Amino acid sequence: MAKLRRDTHTAYSEASSLRLRAAWLYYNQGLTQKEVAERLGISRSTVIRLLDEAMKRSEVQIWISEGIDTCVELATKLERAYGLDEAVVVPAPRDNSADALAGAVGLALGQFLSEAIQNDMTIGVGWGRTMTAALSSFRPPRRERCKVVSLLGGIVAVHQTNPIDFTWRFAGQLGAECFMFLAPLLVDSVATKRALIDKCGLDAVYDLAENLDLAVVSCGDIGPHSTSLSEGFISATELERLIAAGCVCDTMFNFLDEEGRSVDQKLNERVMSVDLDTLAKAKHIVLSSGGTHRAIAIRATIRRIGCNTLITDETAAVELLRLAEVD
Repeated sequence: MAKLRRDTHTAYSEASSLRLRAAWLYYNQGLTQKEVAERLGISRSTVIRLLDEAMKRSEVQIWISEGIDTCVELATKLERAYGLDEAVVVPAPRDNSADALAGAVGLALGQFLSEAIQNDMTIGVGWGRTMTAALSSFRPPRRERCKVVSLLGGIVAVHQTNPIDFTWRFAGQLGAECFMFLAPLLVDSVATKRALIDKCGLDAVYDLAENLDLAVVSCGDIGPHSTSLSEGFISATELERLIAAGCVCDTMFNFLDEEGRSVDQKLNERVMSVDLDTLAKAKHIVLSSGGTHRAIAIRATIRRIGCNTLITDETAAVELLRLAEVD
């Protein structure tokens, strides 16, 4: 999978700015300027300028100023532990609620995508609170000949978190051509699913999903914080059955165990979404989710579809690193 290169990198927060990231890699990790440039996807001359600016701002002394280095260090460790091209770690919000976590991580996701998306991209998008929260900071320049593809069906009733609504708003802010997954999120049978794909024009969505330049997804845990449960997409009884089958993760309404395998549940077969194995073929995958309780779901998703850029918060990062040590 190709590394996504960006010419600029607006600071998501002071802790995750490109300048401090370059300083950390150069002074604390001992990378050469050339290696820092390659790691961050920028030119060597830009690295020199960033290091000089960090010195002038007194951010580089014997150590990087207290409180700034924590998230940068966590990001660097995550990249090494999980084989990522890039990790963006934001400070955990004081309010550790699901909405606050989604807002903090979503802010970083929206700013990342504002810079990362280039002309001629085909972009597949998933769903979730974090994805919806990203819209508040998604302010991209107008791009040419981009396509945005919804990767899963929608909800008949209006919800705050709706895959189809998110896709439409995302494409509108980008000025891109929009391909909607016009089907319910969940159907009654495999036969109905097959008929909708073959006879109702959804084959165009599936064809585009085979050649994505960028896939943007989130993942949820299975428990009281689960979007699927809290939004009423699955019942408490269904949740209990999923947990009994070893489920720890909801990725695009596909239910996975710790190893990233689909649990043996008929529910998965009735979900109207692009197959996760197809999603794994995207040239660059961005995964965004936060919270300690979602670390195991993040790991399961990475195991299933891979990940180039992970955007998360420091509590999830710490737990992900602990899980990596256990493995």
